[in-house]
Amino acid sequence: MYPYTQREGDLIDPRVYAIATEYGIEIIHARAYPDVRQTRAVATMDRILRNRGEDHFRMVMSTLAETENNQGQLDEHLFWAVSDLVEACKEIIEAEPSRWLEVFDAAPVGELQYIAKGLAGITHQRHAIAGMLFERVVRVFGPNAAQLDLFDERRRSA
Repeated sequence: MYPYTQREGDLIDPRVYAIATEYGIEIIHARAYPDVRQTRAVATMDRILRNRGEDHFRMVMSTLAETENNQGQLDEHLFWAVSDLVEACKEIIEAEPSRWLEVFDAAPVGELQYIAKGLAGITHQRHAIAGMLFERVVRVFGPNAAQLDLFDERRRSA
């Protein structure tokens, strides 16, 4: 099973496998179809770890693995989108890590990924997913988070 290669001669950092195992994410072969808590995006995980560091990578893994709503489609687009958000929202994560995870737990990640697939060929799914998730982050942590939006389409009638 180990080590998969990104390109001929490039080995995956062994920390990717160790950290994935630590968070309960199984790395499967690139030709296998992933199930819940499985991914074949090992090269993407390796790039995130190498480019943004272990602490950042651990926060990405935590955001995905420690929230129930995000474990179905752990693909490269989702890893990059969450990585981008972890980078953009460092202050929020440091100040309120539990609330950060609550936002991701409440987000319909699989549905957002499905919507983003409709943009394939027009824009990168990574950016579409990141944008849709960031909108949810801003609703909770943004300047108007305490205000009720009466025109919010997600408003539920009591």
